[in-house]
Amino acid sequence: PSPNKLKGLESIAPLVRSVEETPEPIATEVCGTIPTWIRGSLLRNGPGKFEFGNQHYNHWFDGMAMLHQFKIEDGKVTYRSRFLQSDAYKKNSERNRIMVSEFGTVAMPDPCKNFFLRFLSRFEMIEATDNASVSFVKYKGDCFVSTETNYMYRVDPESLETQNKVDWTKFIAVNMATAHPHTEPDGTTYNMGNSYGRKGALYNIIKVPPMKNNPEETLEGAKVLCSIVPADKARPSYYHSFAMSENYVVFIEQSIKMDLLKIVTAKLRGKGISEGIYWDPKQDTVFHLVDKHTGQTSSVKFHTKALSVFHQINAYEEDGFLMLDMCCSDNGEAINTYLIQNLRKSGEALDQAYNNMYRVFPRRFVLPLNVTNDTPTGVNLNTRPASSATSFKTAIDKVVCQFEDLHGEDLYEYGGLEFPQINYSKFNTRPYRYFYGCGFRHLVGDSLLKIDLEGKKVKSFFWTHSEPVFIPSPDAVEEDDGVILSVVVTPTEDKSTFLLVLNAKTWEELGRAEVPVNIPYGFHGTFNPTA
Repeated sequence: PSPNKLKGLESIAPLVRSVEETPEPIATEVCGTIPTWIRGSLLRNGPGKFEFGNQHYNHWFDGMAMLHQFKIEDGKVTYRSRFLQSDAYKKNSERNRIMVSEFGTVAMPDPCKNFFLRFLSRFEMIEATDNASVSFVKYKGDCFVSTETNYMYRVDPESLETQNKVDWTKFIAVNMATAHPHTEPDGTTYNMGNSYGRKGALYNIIKVPPMKNNPEETLEGAKVLCSIVPADKARPSYYHSFAMSENYVVFIEQSIKMDLLKIVTAKLRGKGISEGIYWDPKQDTVFHLVDKHTGQTSSVKFHTKALSVFHQINAYEEDGFLMLDMCCSDNGEAINTYLIQNLRKSGEALDQAYNNMYRVFPRRFVLPLNVTNDTPTGVNLNTRPASSATSFKTAIDKVVCQFEDLHGEDLYEYGGLEFPQINYSKFNTRPYRYFYGCGFRHLVGDSLLKIDLEGKKVKSFFWTHSEPVFIPSPDAVEEDDGVILSVVVTPTEDKSTFLLVLNAKTWEELGRAEVPVNIPYGFHGTFNPTA
């Protein structure tokens, strides 16, 4: 799977250990200079508690959500963290055992119940968790934390206090929504979610209006823009995100499938939901295009070989083509690698876990937008001069695509790239030149990378890094005028966490803020500017 076999990987077990929260802001020690124009908070989300009593979670996605804030003002930084006060967290804490099932861990029946009730509880559906540990997102100007169920929480970005629980099912007919919505410049937000009803499973595109009519409002006015029927209703695709261009939402129906029967019977069999998610290399990956203005799904479907994708980079339209850039792997079994027992391995076992994984690489598909019945077959429809991607019409309404790499040979040395980010506010849905991400010469990101699409050149910076977040400078002229924020955690040393500030153009360190507490490796973050 991995072109570069690695040996002697250092243990990252300390990065998947439970930590205490730091609810009141603490000072950090700044080395170098943090530009004074940066005013606001880097908000990050991820698991921070991996056991209750003597019961522990199985999967990295199961840990209890811990919210982190790095508040930057006048070149100084304070840090605070709080556990999300979800119902799952409260119930588990109260009983000091796992009461609520998570993605990879099933809550065992309560031993205090009599045998008959314990037996009956196995036949209940696993209730969706409200442990919103994946990302910070914005709807109608408010901050929410999100996971991949029907629940989100509104949180106060200043204090990190948990405000109110929001249930998507109360507003629209979906059973879940992703933690990666896309936002238009006016604040209109798009997301996707599945629904399971009499008609079987459906993939739904969701549209949330940009403004609130009153301060209490959350998802009022949200609507389902359109529904897409899965290739196999009993086995819909799993998806973590989707792509958006100026006029289209692009749904990527990938070859990671959800066996709904297995998921529905998971509790009965004492298994986590994760057991029902599997990789099917025989299935094509299909791109569905939905017009954002009309809600119409294109009858033309774009097919490519089996791929696994978690995060898109960008998508834009130009000269009658839609460029779809994303981080993909040729194998979708990675989701099962991120069991906590794998992340806590050391020595040869850790090397083996890493070397068995497929790397993730940035790739571009070029989708022709004007395919009709008259479009010839057997001709590469991608006429863009500098692009090696291909698109061939093979039947009515079917185009088969092959990607081009958005990288050179050197990216193999860095272990591929994940957690991609761009200058989103100015270049999402538009032609762009740069993207940023983490290199993966380990099970977690161990370098920060900048890729220049002109020449596909890489710049790198080495540490154990969280996802980079780009902030444009106030007087920015060029796309990469700004800074990159990334949290660095060092597994070998105690309390050696720091917030790194890089000049995005020169890729040089401007400054860092050293935090005197341990922080686990997290998922996603966002920058929330001071009003």
